[in-house]
Amino acid sequence: MRARSLMALAAGWTLLAGASVEAKSPIKSDEEVVFFPTSAYWTEGMWIIPVHGWIFEPEMDSSWRAKLTASLGSALEDQPGTDRAIFERRLRWFLVDNERGKQIPIRLAGERVRSAASESNGHFHRAIRTKSLAPPVKEGEKPPLIEFLAETREGDRRRFAGQVQLVPPEGVTVVSDIDDTIKITEVLDRRSLIRHTFYLPFEAVTGMAEAYSSWASRGAAFAYLSASPWQLYPELGDFMKDAGFPWGTLRLRYFRLKDRTLVSFLSSSKDYKTDSIERLMKCYPKRRFILVGDSGEKDPEVYGAVARKHPERILHVFIRKVPKSDLGQERMARAFEGLDAGRWTLFDDPAVLSKFSLAGH
Repeated sequence: MRARSLMALAAGWTLLAGASVEAKSPIKSDEEVVFFPTSAYWTEGMWIIPVHGWIFEPEMDSSWRAKLTASLGSALEDQPGTDRAIFERRLRWFLVDNERGKQIPIRLAGERVRSAASESNGHFHRAIRTKSLAPPVKEGEKPPLIEFLAETREGDRRRFAGQVQLVPPEGVTVVSDIDDTIKITEVLDRRSLIRHTFYLPFEAVTGMAEAYSSWASRGAAFAYLSASPWQLYPELGDFMKDAGFPWGTLRLRYFRLKDRTLVSFLSSSKDYKTDSIERLMKCYPKRRFILVGDSGEKDPEVYGAVARKHPERILHVFIRKVPKSDLGQERMARAFEGLDAGRWTLFDDPAVLSKFSLAGH
């Protein structure tokens, strides 16, 4: 199984005192670590790097997991075009044994630190302060990526790596929804939602990767938001890379099978997206933002409210037209009430995005 770098929006984590990492690594030979790609922010002459990762034991061959997979997989296996192999591969990420109470040793730019103890879901955090990395690039230049590693035990040659982007204080960040904005999901149809999430190869919205790459070439940073659970990141990360989307952080949601049904969880959360954007803006108080979403659920309402609250920082809002969604004038008038008509755009052709100037005109 590949360990891929993963994404998270950084905000608000408590900085830990420097702890010794001389003790043996807690990562056992049957455990794996995944790091979520993150973005660093510059303050008081140093970088703050919020590291977020996940430690777990795959446990893919246990009998109860096999029974659960068979039970959950029966619902759509008779539908044309579905792939049970895809379903079983994606579901396995939900069936791992999460490791609790482990402080992961991390190497980054000559620094050796430990994370806070992993939680019951296997996730761990650490905000690293460092002056050993290069200062921020100029606005409009592409922010560099820096690699960091989990320290394994002596003789363990596995490599668990993550990446952090050194995002400068000033510039443009594109905040993008994923489902039905850059990836076909059909969230409005519950059955199609499950098919596209678990049974079908992920499919990019035509033209969106090219539009985003155009912005990235002009120095834009990217932050992707999704109501999907963190367990889907390994698949989402591969999809986004293969489809040609620019590197960016990713903020997903925490989920455990024992807590609630996955179908209801996959629906979008208005408060979750608002909070994610506000946290990001707090980390980068001088950056400006472009918000990209779709008309399928609450993106117009969420983005409209954020733009009204921060009119000087939101350059533009783009909403992709989703078939069978409410595209009526009454809805859009409510969502973008108080905003100039030139501050938001409904689109079906992603070429509209490429033509938009990052200077906001």
